[in-house]
Amino acid sequence: MNVNVFNALNSTNAGQSLLNAKKSQADAGNGGAEFKPVETAKDFTNAIANSERAASAYMIGKADPHSVVEAIASAELAVETAVTVRNRVVEAYQELLRMPI
Repeated sequence: MNVNVFNALNSTNAGQSLLNAKKSQADAGNGGAEFKPVETAKDFTNAIANSERAASAYMIGKADPHSVVEAIASAELAVETAVTVRNRVVEAYQELLRMPI
């Protein structure tokens, strides 16, 4: 991902969620921040809804292209984060299945 895009996403909900998740991973050994799945899910749905609203506003001429691109990039980051979390959960489940009893 381009560094400029990453810096622009720092202020968005999805960007903040990703940064908080990275911080939680870094602090895991030190009793880091508690993972809050409900808030993360709300951030995800908000990012998707914001991108849909921005795209709709752009189509009727009420939004500038920059805000649309920012909203879509935020939604893309939220989806990528959700897919990564899902993949990690599936990997953990598969690892549990491989453990001998």
